[in-house]
Order: sequence, then C-alpha cells, then structure tokens
Amino acid sequence: MITSKNLFSPVNSEISQLNSNLEKMIGAKNRILYAASKHLFSKGGKRIRPSLIFFIAKITAPNYIILPEHKRLAEITEIIHTASLVHDDVIDDCDIRRGLESVHSTFNTKIAVLAGDFLFAQSSWYLANLNNLEVVKTISKVITDFAEGEIRQGLTSFDTTISIDDYMEKSFYKTATLIACSCKATAILSKCSKNTQNDFYAYGKHFGLAFQIIDDILDITSSKEQLGKPAGSDLKNGNLTAPVIFALEENPELYKIINQEFQQSADVKTTIKNIKKTKGIQKSKDMAEEHIQLAINIIEERFKCTHSQKLMLINDYIINRFY
Repeated sequence: MITSKNLFSPVNSEISQLNSNLEKMIGAKNRILYAASKHLFSKGGKRIRPSLIFFIAKITAPNYIILPEHKRLAEITEIIHTASLVHDDVIDDCDIRRGLESVHSTFNTKIAVLAGDFLFAQSSWYLANLNNLEVVKTISKVITDFAEGEIRQGLTSFDTTISIDDYMEKSFYKTATLIACSCKATAILSKCSKNTQNDFYAYGKHFGLAFQIIDDILDITSSKEQLGKPAGSDLKNGNLTAPVIFALEENPELYKIINQEFQQSADVKTTIKNIKKTKGIQKSKDMAEEHIQLAINIIEERFKCTHSQKLMLINDYIINRFY
C-alpha cells in the first residue's frame, strides 16, 4: 500500500528543508501572524504540491538536479495554498482544520483575514525575487483565480440547478489552477520548451481536478477524525459537489431538503445517508479516475524515466485515498 512515508521518500531532504525554510520565511516577520499561520507547519499537511514540483524538477532540470529556484517555487506554492486555507475557513466559518482550531477560531476573523493577506503578500514578495517574469505571470494568475472560485462558490450556495460543468469550472479555480500553474512554472524554471511547459500545465490541471473531486467525496464518506474537520462541512455550507449533483439526478427527493438549507439539525446526516444510497459517489470516483488517467497519460507518453515513475506514485496515492 502506498503511504505518505514512502510516497515522499525520494524528496524527503527537500521537504525537510522546505519545512525549515517556511518557518524562517514567515516566523521572522511577525509573531502574531506566524502563530495565526500555524497550519503552514502542521504535521497534517501532506505537502502534495511541493512534492509535485520536486518530482517534475527531477524530470525536467538539467542533469535531473533540483535547482534553488525550484525549491523557492515550492515554498511559494505552499504559502499561497496555506493563505487560501486561512481565508476559506473564514468564508466557510470552519472551526477545525487538520484537527486544529482554525485561525479565526483561535484569534478572530480580523486576524485571520490579515494573516491570509500577509501570506499572499509574502508569497508575492518571494515570487518577484525569483526574477523570472514568465513565472511571475504564471503564478500571479492563481490568486485571481482563487477569488473567482470563491465568488462562484458563494453565488451557487444551495443552488440545486448547478451542473457538473459549473462544478468542474469552480474546482479548477479553487484547486487545480495552483497545481497546474506551479507545474508549468517548474518547467519554465528548467528552461523547457513551450510545449513541455504546456504539457505539465495540463498534467497539473487534471491532477488538481481529480484531487478536488476526491476531497469532495471524502467530505461525504469520511469521519471527522479522518478529515481533520467535521464531515459534511461543504454540504452544510451549501457547497454542492460532484457526489451531491449526481445524487440529485438519481433522487429528486434530495432537492427539498437541500432547498430548505438544512433547517433541522439532523438534515445533513440524512442527506449524506441518502447520497450514499445513490450512485453519486461511484460516478464521482469514476470522474476522478478519468482525470488521473489523463494526467498519467501525459507523463507516460512524453516523459517516461526513473523520476517520472516516482511521480506516478503520487497519482496512485490520490486514488487510493478512497480505500
């Protein structure tokens, strides 16, 4: 079975250095905001995004050596990801993240918003200091996409008319864009051709979409202990994801309880129980596996080597989170 331990073993030293550098990059600036950004250093973080960067760097860089610029890009990506989590928890009024109290629960909403802003600002500073305009353009777009994704999610709260296409577009803005753009930026730093840059962008996009679909399935199927936050959090907030959308097609009775926005305390549990009786979860799994396969095909067809085989372990790990 693939575990996070053997998954990251080829890049353990890089991940260890990343964790140490993140603490220095953030902690030295402001003690309060550092404390508010503690998720950045939580052991619950899977470090999937920086690991993708390190593996892609090993595939694309001259002599297969990870460059200092790749390492800094990985740090920037993780800071941006954490900033988005801090803001997400405020928007969704989520009290728990990775088994810890969320920033706005520990401090207050004002500090949480400022902490998220601080992290975005820090990432922008370090991004500018890479002195690579193409990478700056590529990664800067991510922050705009995050805002677009949050707005779309807010406008479709409890909207039972949302389509799978709408959901996938929102998932791209909220999750896949960071992964896609960081994969592309890795290839840019390796001085790869435009075609190779676009290949890794496509890889990251499909990987990111699969990752989000699987997260949304786990929100329905997993426990609070497994998730590090209450199960059904997205559903409770009116965020209708793939399993819900597919279940609505099969069981129209779900429309009534969702349209009433879970007025009764047991409504979320009842809805989850009814979703599990449909093929919604299986259809969502199938869709996630399709995107993972598309990501795999890009690597196997164009970048097959020792390091790419190790990159494939991450794809397997994502799918095996179901089991």
